[in-house]
Amino acid sequence: MNGFREAESVEEVRELIDNNKMVFVFLYGEHCSVCHGVLPQIRPMIDSYNELMSIQADIEKLPMLSGEFTVFTVPVVLLFLEGKEVLRIARFIRTEELKERLDKILDSV
Repeated sequence: MNGFREAESVEEVRELIDNNKMVFVFLYGEHCSVCHGVLPQIRPMIDSYNELMSIQADIEKLPMLSGEFTVFTVPVVLLFLEGKEVLRIARFIRTEELKERLDKILDSV
């Protein structure tokens, strides 16, 4: 696990997805209180998955991400497996549900 590094461009996010087997993406907004409450809850869980690469991005600073990943609300968590989106949870992210769904996907790989 590489930790949640901050994306500087849409291309950086796309490159990480294209060049790694499993990538976890956390999209947030700087002025989103839900986003700031969720990240500290999911970060330790995601960090425990050694096979995942992860990145976070502020869609207010990188608005093109909204179009690239069809995002209408934040926060959004996305999981890509071999470049394909296999998981999306938006707005209300329950850590238990996220863990269950991640475990199920990763167990099938």
